[in-house]
Order: sequence, then C-alpha cells, then structure tokens
Amino acid sequence: MLNWIEQRTGFVTMAKDFLTEDVPGGASYWYVFGSATLFAMMVQIVTGIFLTFFYAPSAATAWESTRAIYLNPWTHFLLSVHYWGASAMIALVFLHLLQVLIFGAYKSPRELQWVVGVLLLLVTLVLGLTGYLLPWDMDAYFASQVSLNITGLAPVLGPVLQHIAQGGGSMGTATINRFFGLHVWLMPAVLVLLVGAHLTIFRHNGPAGPVLEDPRTVRKGPFWPDQFFMDGAFSLIVFIIICFLALVAPPYLDQKADPTKFFVPYPAWYFLSLFGLLALVPPEIHLGPLTISLELIATIIGPTIFLLVVLLIPWLDRSRSRGFSSRAGLLWGMTIVVCLIIGLSIFGQATTMSKQASAPASPPESVVLAAQAAPVSAGAPGAISAANAGTMQSNTGSGGAAPAANSNGAKIFASNCATCHGAQGAGVPGSFPPLAGNPVVTGDPNTVIGIVLNGLHGALSVNGQTYNGQMPPWKGTLSNQDIADVITYIRASLGSNHASTVTEAQVKGYKP
Repeated sequence: MLNWIEQRTGFVTMAKDFLTEDVPGGASYWYVFGSATLFAMMVQIVTGIFLTFFYAPSAATAWESTRAIYLNPWTHFLLSVHYWGASAMIALVFLHLLQVLIFGAYKSPRELQWVVGVLLLLVTLVLGLTGYLLPWDMDAYFASQVSLNITGLAPVLGPVLQHIAQGGGSMGTATINRFFGLHVWLMPAVLVLLVGAHLTIFRHNGPAGPVLEDPRTVRKGPFWPDQFFMDGAFSLIVFIIICFLALVAPPYLDQKADPTKFFVPYPAWYFLSLFGLLALVPPEIHLGPLTISLELIATIIGPTIFLLVVLLIPWLDRSRSRGFSSRAGLLWGMTIVVCLIIGLSIFGQATTMSKQASAPASPPESVVLAAQAAPVSAGAPGAISAANAGTMQSNTGSGGAAPAANSNGAKIFASNCATCHGAQGAGVPGSFPPLAGNPVVTGDPNTVIGIVLNGLHGALSVNGQTYNGQMPPWKGTLSNQDIADVITYIRASLGSNHASTVTEAQVKGYKP
C-alpha cells in the first residue's frame, strides 16, 4: 500500500525527508511554539465548524442560539474550548514572534518569513475581534461598538470602513452577518494561506538554529523522534490547559444586547492595552486655534507606525550577526515595548473594573439562561424572533391587513428595524425615534413610504425630542411587497398604533 501511494504521490519520500531532517542545535523546547500554534489553529477550525451547526447569525437569533448552545453541556463545552483556544492561539503566535525576535531568526534570508508571521498575528487578532461580537450579548455589543468607533476615527476612509463593517449607520443584523462572514470564511481562508506561505518559506530556508557566534560549530540532530516528541508534548499540554479552562472558567453570557441601556464593556485581554491607552489620554488637546486629536494618535496613527516598524525590523536591524551583544539596542527596545504593553493592559483592566463597579451589575448567568429567549424587554434590538414574528396577528384600523402580510411585516421588522427602533418601537433616546406613538408614522402613508424607500438623514424632532440617527434607504434592498408589509406592521401593531394598511401598489406608485 505504501509503495502504491509513494508511486502516485511521493508522500512517503516527503514524510521521510521531513522526519529525518537535521535540526540545528538538536531538539529543543525553544522550537515548539510554531507547532503548538499550528495545533491551536486546527482546534479553532474544528470547533468553529461544529459551532456553525448551532449558531444563527442575526439580531433576532444570535443571542437566542448562543443561549441554546449554553444550555446544552456538550455544545457549551465546545464553545468554551473555542473561546479559550482563541486566547491560546493569539498568545502562542505572540510568543513565537517574540522568540524569533530574541534569536534574530528574522535576518537574511528569512525576512519574508518574519513579515508573514507578523501578518499571521494581525489575522488572529481580527479573528478574535470578529468572534467577540457573535454572542450578541451586552458585553459583545458595547465592546465591538468601541472597536467600530475606533475604526471610524481613521482619516478619510475611517467612516466609510465603519459604515461597511456595521452594514449601515448602526449595529444590527447586517453587522452580525458581516462579522460572521469575516470570522468564519474570509479570515480563516487568509489564515490558512498565510500558514501555508509561512511553512513553505520555512521549509525552503530551514530552521535558523541557536544563536552562536560561529554557526559552523552548531551540532545537529534529527527531527524524529526527539523534536517531534517535544512538539507533540507541548501541544498536548496546551490542549489540556484549554480544556481545563473551558471546564472551570467558561465564558460568561450576559443579557441580550440592548443599546438603550448603559453598560461598561470588558474587552478581550489582547485588546486591554489599547483600552488602557484610550483611558490614559484625553480625546483631544487645544493649542490655540489648533486642535490635536490624541484619540486618533493613540488608536490609529501610533499603532500603524508601530506595526510598520515591526514589519521592517529585518531591514532596520543593520547588525551583521545574530549575537545578542550586536543587537542589544533592539532587544532592550523590545523589552521596553513588552513592559509597556503589559503595563497598559494592567491599567486598562483596572480602569475598566473601576467603571464596571460604578455601573449596574450584570445578573448571574443562571438568571440570564433561565430567561425566555423571546420576547425580551421593550427596546431590545431584534427582540422578535423569526418564529414568534410569524405568529403575531395584526391590529389594523380601516384597512385590515391579512395575517400573512402582517406576519411577513413582523419578520422584516425584527431583521431590519428592531435593532435601532426597539422590539416594540420605543426607539433610542437621541439616536433613533420611536415608531410607536409617532404621528408621522401613523399619518400620511405616502410620507412613511418615502422615508422607508429613500432613508432619512439629519436631525429630526418627534414629540418634542430631537434625534440624530441615520436611516438607510431600503429601496432596492427590500421588495415593494416587503416594504408595504413592514409599514403596515409598524402603523398597525406597534404600541397604540392603529393606522390604515399600506399596499404594494401604493409603494410601487410612490411619488414625492
């Protein structure tokens, strides 16, 4: 069988070459971080695939499906392993890059190997960021909102990128769908490609080996069995730690996201330094007529410059040797930066905990899980589930919409409108106006049709209150029938609204 496979693939020869390859300096636990990172990536891919079987990405179902995962002990453990596996993978990539930096293994001919490694760290951070939103609980919503607001600070393209990532002017179903697509498809594909490139370049250049003044004196040892055992043993230890943490410290599921409530988010540990920096600097300073945005410098300009410096280290380091003494300045700089990151992370954690202590406390998880998935409190975004939306009956005025049409309107409202305006149309103070008890909504149907078709921008006043949120145009996104159904549902079923129905013909024949 092996001969048959070898004749057609060459896999046996490749495996022999790999296992018998000499390791400069012999087997060492210094070399295990790369293999452990690859193992952690495999854990994330496997657990992530199975979690997609149970998760439903929409504002109406994300929290409910996550709650269902928590209520089953097996899927809860699976999610916990995925959660702690993400932290393990980010930590291992960081440690691997740190070890490469200490050993000077970024030097010629391994410059591109270093660049790919730094890009791998960025991709793992993006994976952590996009995955953080998916449970759609209070912490996920408000922590992700901070990240999106930081994106919007970037000059020129920042607001555009924020609008694209959010899928509109506010967070909702479109945001979940885009983060889900990034987390499940795009970023994993980029990750696999970068890992393939990294391994290919590594196989071409070979291991750098230990730091010696005279590399000709280095001893060698085969990869099999010593280094293979060390890689496997360390990966097993990593997996045991992940499973242990998944059992004793599973991630907490907070209440469903509700933008109408005040909440202090706790960021993932790998973003604590950025939160600490934000808490440390004032938003802006004024020097006469000149206003300088320190927030922009701290969150966009500074990190971008730092990233460019890290990427260019192989070319900025002009020393001829990998020896520690010849790279003392770089190593001391690295030590200072690592200490600064740790210090900012501690400060960020202390600041966040202080703010959380003065804010309303989250209920125990047992209370959260015991709550009904739907309906939830008025104002909660996307609180109407698709299943419950289908059973709602209309309460129309003179028109009397058919139950089927109103059912469709309720589903569309839950998916596209409830995130901003609330499950019962209560709105968000200062941002999104109420739809229940709104005289414009229950007034001339032609006006409402125009607002839904073309969107609404700028400040507006409803019942003496001013709102500044932006509503996207739904023309071209929803069909005329869907627009008619959702307007009918809003005008006839939210709060005390009892206005007439709107037909497809009215929407189709709309004229300003």
